[in-house]
Amino acid sequence: MLNIILKDCRAVRDNLLPLTFTRPVADIRVGIRTIREKWESMLPGVYSYATEEYLANKFPCINNPQGDSIIISAHFLPTPNIIRCINSLAVGEALAYNGEVIAARGTLSTEYTRLIEVDEIPVAIRNLYDIFLNNAIAIDFDFNLMTKGRDSAALSPSNTVIGDPRKIFVEDDATVEGAIINTTHGPVYIGRGAEIMEGSCIRGPFALCEGAEVKMGAKIYGATTIGPHCKVGGEIANAVFIGYSNKAHDGFIGNAVIGEWCNLAAGCVVSNLKNDYSEVKLWNYPARRFLRTGLQFCGLFMGDHSKTGINTMINTATVVGVGVNLHGAGYPRNFVPSFMEGSSAGLYEVPVSKFIDTARKVMARRNIALSQVDIEIFETLYRITDDFK
Repeated sequence: MLNIILKDCRAVRDNLLPLTFTRPVADIRVGIRTIREKWESMLPGVYSYATEEYLANKFPCINNPQGDSIIISAHFLPTPNIIRCINSLAVGEALAYNGEVIAARGTLSTEYTRLIEVDEIPVAIRNLYDIFLNNAIAIDFDFNLMTKGRDSAALSPSNTVIGDPRKIFVEDDATVEGAIINTTHGPVYIGRGAEIMEGSCIRGPFALCEGAEVKMGAKIYGATTIGPHCKVGGEIANAVFIGYSNKAHDGFIGNAVIGEWCNLAAGCVVSNLKNDYSEVKLWNYPARRFLRTGLQFCGLFMGDHSKTGINTMINTATVVGVGVNLHGAGYPRNFVPSFMEGSSAGLYEVPVSKFIDTARKVMARRNIALSQVDIEIFETLYRITDDFK
């Protein structure tokens, strides 16, 4: 089988912080699947990662002793045409778009003798907001690939469907009762063991991944992805929850990306539009400043294991690092570094031992143990966090 290495391009990886503090680029979810899962479904092989050294114990790199591997730039999403082009590569050749390498054949250190330009514009995730901007395209692509030649489980007659019912796919063991589902603007995918409770209004494109829950009376607009084992309620628009995170109560979040093991408490409201309708600026870690985005709508980007207290207000275009605990009245600042706790009145650093103890308790509620490998990752992040403030 092919040996396939998903390589983090350093500049892109840094632009995608804080999400990539705790995972390689390929483990970001956009659409129904993660980037890695998309490649695995279309290009069979043995997959591994070329990522940051401190992540390597959890996400190792497998080198082919014969020096013949497919090296994929992990921020690109696959298409059938790109897969065909990759399968035609010889050792020393690379596939590119506008000179940027999408994939190559050889080793991580190979100097490519021939650059082949692909004849399509590939979808790529280069900035945090590219995740929600491309989520509609990615849901549609994943939906067609995952449901081709398969039959959906029956949808209960207690539901109301607006649009084409063939654009709804329900996996086995999913539960959907008393919901309104609109497929006029895109498909709706409901994963294995997932549940949509009564009174919910869902507008596609929408993906509810394995074991996730939509609480009673939720209002969800596309293009939204609720990752595995998340619990959501209230009002959500064009947001991606990577997995194992909760926004189970009333409150609004839009144009946002939430990492794993996060919790947005009851009444938490995230602004996605400035009062003067002006272009938003977003904190960029490598630049160490706020950069223009060209966007009018932009909400919250939250790293893993971060949370808010009840009725927390989050301002437009806010970036929150890993292990942050926000609470109290007023708007916290638009960039909160990792391992901080507090409110608009002030923030203080959380001891790493306290953070790890909390993370262990949070994960135990889902019967998942915090591994020693994860602890070592967090301890490394804690040591280097001053480099990213």
